[in-house]
Amino acid sequence: MDKESKTVGPDRTLTIGEVVKRSGVAASTLHFYESKGLIVSSRSDGNQRRYPANMLRYIAIIKVAQRTGISLESIRMAFSRYPVASKLTAAQWKEMSSQWKEDLDERIHRLTRLRNELDSCIGCGCLSLADCPLRNPNDELGKKGPGPQILERT
Repeated sequence: MDKESKTVGPDRTLTIGEVVKRSGVAASTLHFYESKGLIVSSRSDGNQRRYPANMLRYIAIIKVAQRTGISLESIRMAFSRYPVASKLTAAQWKEMSSQWKEDLDERIHRLTRLRNELDSCIGCGCLSLADCPLRNPNDELGKKGPGPQILERT
């Protein structure tokens, strides 16, 4: 640890090397996260990056969220509800994770449904157009907007 890095108190900062070592992510990843507005740093008198110690928690949240398939944009939006570099409370984490749980539950539901419907398909052709999950009569999926869509069956 160099002499410019603060070692005690609420304003403790870490060098990029310390953050790399403690978080397990590469320096290039830290730079990328910073460019996306996910974490912040300041500059020392010697123009070296210094990260608030609580950025380690932000990085841990980012890593966990990414492993579950949550996009960096969703993570950034969740962080943006709170003051920059604030120490996230248990209540704030619960609020953030609750929203992500809803999204994950919906994704799990869709993937489970797709998995279960694969049994009735042969390649990309179905045995019956009436049962095909890709069937799109009257362009119902187009009404939902651009991008991939799944026709919900009742």
